[in-house]
Amino acid sequence: MAAEKTANQFAPDYSVHPGEILEETLTSRSISHKELAERTGLSMKTVSLITNGKAPITSETAIHLERALGVSARLWSNLDANYRLSQAKESLHEQMKKHSGWLKRFPKDVLISLEITSTRADPVESVDRLLAFFGVSSPDAWENRYSKQAVNFRKTKAFSSSWESVTCWLRLSEIEADGINTMPFTMDSFRKALTKIREMTILPAESFQNKMKNLCADSGVALTFIPELPKTRLCGATLWLTPEKALLSLSLRYKSDDQFWFSFFHEAGHIVLHGKRIVFFEERGLGGSQQENEADEYAKKVLFPDKSYEAFVARSRFYEADIVEFAKSINLAPGIVVGALQHDKYIKYEWHNRLKKRFAFATNISS
Repeated sequence: MAAEKTANQFAPDYSVHPGEILEETLTSRSISHKELAERTGLSMKTVSLITNGKAPITSETAIHLERALGVSARLWSNLDANYRLSQAKESLHEQMKKHSGWLKRFPKDVLISLEITSTRADPVESVDRLLAFFGVSSPDAWENRYSKQAVNFRKTKAFSSSWESVTCWLRLSEIEADGINTMPFTMDSFRKALTKIREMTILPAESFQNKMKNLCADSGVALTFIPELPKTRLCGATLWLTPEKALLSLSLRYKSDDQFWFSFFHEAGHIVLHGKRIVFFEERGLGGSQQENEADEYAKKVLFPDKSYEAFVARSRFYEADIVEFAKSINLAPGIVVGALQHDKYIKYEWHNRLKKRFAFATNISS
């Protein structure tokens, strides 16, 4: 029995076929293949195939070995399962070597910033880590998951961002959104949330950030702030994670209050106005499609209700005091008014910038 206890306690290298362990066990006990076949009812051929590493130890065979040798069936089954898992990993490792070209499509500084690779990292390990980051099993699966988004990304605008970098940023947004519990989306609750959020434009970021996220979550929208990555020029993105949960992500590329609030309400406009199947990416400085123009108009109407903006520009000489008074009359931050006037070319971009506020946001991702 002492020998059997020793065999039970054996902790082999799982890359070794369990047949080798069986052969060592038989040798240590002076049991021949013929005797094992007689004890277990297995054929000599089956015993020989197993000990030579050419046949698996099935669950039934494991039970026979337990009865004949006193070594648990669970151990034999685990040895066989772990060996086959190890073999599969080795095979996949070889396949990963073929995907180094896919890895090279991603800017290295992006992968380093995400700690997926380093200047000395093994390429195969980096491929494996990048696949794990995206939650896919292969580059083909990655292509299938992001190809439809890529079509929209490349069709709507001549983006200067790297698509691979954009998908990394989007994945960070998705990961953070997964951790946000939201109520089922309803248009009515989201519109009401936007009305309340507009009232926060006069507040500092530390006062409205969490309230803003909570209001969005209560209406079915996961709001995330993900700092931009190298090789991206995105302001934000909107997509539907499920029919009842939308993602609105801002990159904080522009931290002044006028850019921030316009970007937020622009993205909100996509949720309010457009379907659930299209992914929207915003990159500043480029001409927009009809849907982008509609989102721009929506943001402007939310920020400047009842044509107040048009009335102001018709009568104003755009002195700083006029801007401050107008902003106060509609409960809006003066910097947002300045940004609108600059965008519409009523004033030069150098004018009144001191009225703009700069935001610093707390994020879960280091910038």
